Amino acid sequence: MARLNFSTLPTNPLVGARWGAFRKVVKGKRIDKKYKGKYVLTSIICAILNLGRPLEELVYRLRVRNMKLDDAPLFILGHWRSGTTFVHNVFCKDKQFGYTTTYQTVFPNIMLSGQWLFRRCMAAVMPERRPTDNMELSPDLPQEEEFAMSNLVPYSFYHFWYFPRHTREYSDKYLTFRDCPEEEREAYKREFVRLVKTSLYNTGGKRFLSKNPPHTGHIREILEMFPNARFIYLVRNPYTVFESTRNFFTNVIGPLKLQDITPEEIEADIVQTYTDLYTRYEEQKSLIPGGHLTEVRFEDFEADPLGMTERIYRDLSIDGFEEARPAIEAYIGGKKGYRKNAYKYEERTRRIVEENWGYALRQWGYEM
Repeated sequence: MARLNFSTLPTNPLVGARWGAFRKVVKGKRIDKKYKGKYVLTSIICAILNLGRPLEELVYRLRVRNMKLDDAPLFILGHWRSGTTFVHNVFCKDKQFGYTTTYQTVFPNIMLSGQWLFRRCMAAVMPERRPTDNMELSPDLPQEEEFAMSNLVPYSFYHFWYFPRHTREYSDKYLTFRDCPEEEREAYKREFVRLVKTSLYNTGGKRFLSKNPPHTGHIREILEMFPNARFIYLVRNPYTVFESTRNFFTNVIGPLKLQDITPEEIEADIVQTYTDLYTRYEEQKSLIPGGHLTEVRFEDFEADPLGMTERIYRDLSIDGFEEARPAIEAYIGGKKGYRKNAYKYEERTRRIVEENWGYALRQWGYEM
């Protein structure tokens, strides 16, 4: 079976959405003419897959719903392209952690009932590496759960991938929850708790591990769900973050979008979204109890991933590092030859970052 080319996907991940959520997401949105075929095919597959929801609900009620969440979850926060994926993958080597898989993010509504079939199909056709940064891809690898949430509820920032001209609206409502109605915020929380339980059941972990950039703006909501949650906040050189995010957003929006957006509009959204996320985090981080948050420069983590991982376990009072050390060391050792995307900061990049994100450069000691 031929593997899909990410840049020419015939559908987008909304194929795995709940039908009610799908209809609300697309309601009132303009779909450009050239993407009508993708929209129709996506909606047809979505409707067919939703025929399996009654069985999914039955399995959830019987096996998962009453699961106790006794161990404090760990949330990896930070803007996109701040090193969150690497840190996530390192911590996932500790078997105490459970996480949302790539399969689950696309098909959260047939996670429990359909994985035996659809996971195999997904493994056969999906690219082996992420085209945006050459990271490995597999249905079983950890993934950020916002992709799953965007298929479970119509209240996710990640709907901007499909309707990028609404990025500002999605940011105000669902990236920071500033303008989000209370009933929508509560619905998001209910589905997130269900997702956590399903993820732990699926992976066999006892402590949930989250890597989800939008959660950087959701600290209040996370603490309402999990008062004892632990947090890692990652920062990275803003010049690198800008160029890497521009590359990432452009390459992901392209194959998924149902409406066009210009490169200039994408840049402007990135500039504003970074500020939205930074501001919301700074406003809310004081809500986190002492000893439950550690802030890390990714450059420091990358220079000594094993030592920094051990320090994070200690700072956050998480047990189990010595038991996990061999698996973590093996993973880190296997990444020594990994080639990251290289970025040369153009003068224009320097100007944009210094004019708009100078506060971050100064706070974290990055050279201007």
